[in-house]
Amino acid sequence: MRLATWNVNSVRARGERVAAWLERSDVDVVAIQETKCKAEQFPEAVFTDLGYEVAHHGLSQWNGVAIASRVGLDDVRVGFPGQPGWGDPAAAEARAIGAVCGGVRVWSLYVPNGRDVQDPHYAYKLQWLDRLRAAGEGWLKEDPEARIALCGDWNVAPQDDDVWDMAAFEGSTHVTKPERDAFQAVVDAGFTDVARPYTPGPGVYTFWDYKALSFPKRKGMRIDFVMASPKLSERVTGAMVDREERKGKGASDHAPVIVELG
Repeated sequence: MRLATWNVNSVRARGERVAAWLERSDVDVVAIQETKCKAEQFPEAVFTDLGYEVAHHGLSQWNGVAIASRVGLDDVRVGFPGQPGWGDPAAAEARAIGAVCGGVRVWSLYVPNGRDVQDPHYAYKLQWLDRLRAAGEGWLKEDPEARIALCGDWNVAPQDDDVWDMAAFEGSTHVTKPERDAFQAVVDAGFTDVARPYTPGPGVYTFWDYKALSFPKRKGMRIDFVMASPKLSERVTGAMVDREERKGKGASDHAPVIVELG
């Protein structure tokens, strides 16, 4: 089975590219982030015309997550236990959706950006990651044999090699110790970055800003991950970052990450 994660940065704006990529990549399941649309605006035909079932959770022109699968799409869950909210009053955003696809519980996750270390959004991000860690820990405690994939845009670069220049990120989010500690806590809970052994850095990124010619200058970040439970990790036979999809007119600022499961 081929499993992928991809922040498409507006599924409506990139519907044709998404369809072309699905045909080219031959993936069985893709976790999608930043759909940027409400439920009634989601271009479902982009997926169903190619034989995929799709589940989407979107509340506004921001955030939004989806899963598309051609190997089954069952037991869809919106949000994870304990997922914190944002705003006043606080409400859960469209940042998490899960479904069982081909015997794997796949989650599409869009971790809050954090904005700035002094911004309340940064504390929200850390809380969000901690609640996700707690949920994942609970799932594995209930069933150590569970096959779970936490896929998505984590908005954390957990290692120095995951950014093009650490000096350029001094004092910024994505690389702070609390964020990295929160990411590591998910690892310690039993989930493994299964793409990294097949896509070692430095210089391997999944995101490049649209500004300042970041992509051609190779000024990127690795912030998109497939984090697998122990039993699912055993099935991984390969992985790649589809950097080609970041090229050309109308590309997302993220590249898809593809994992091969035996």
